[in-house]
Amino acid sequence: MSKFEYIDSQRNDPAETNPVTKMCLWLAVSTSGFYNWLKRPQSATAARRDVLAALIKGFFDDSDGTYGYRRVHADLAAAGIECSPELARRIMRDENLIACQPGICQGV
Repeated sequence: MSKFEYIDSQRNDPAETNPVTKMCLWLAVSTSGFYNWLKRPQSATAARRDVLAALIKGFFDDSDGTYGYRRVHADLAAAGIECSPELARRIMRDENLIACQPGICQGV
């Protein structure tokens, strides 16, 4: 997470009362830099990761939460979607998609 992302997350938190200018000062970034960052369009990489995250969530949900990153990567490859196993693993970790084996996680 970048400093600007952190400031934005705190700015949108109702429990946080510090103004953006103070947070920028504490993190040694300029306030104008933060507001310029807010205006920037989403990068191609971020857009691709969002699409992959949606696909990965779909494959994960279809498996009832039992597929790990290797099987999810195999499903992506079978669908003709280019993605490295490491990227699939990282996206699953970022989205908090944790594979669970039937019988183990269900308390059986």
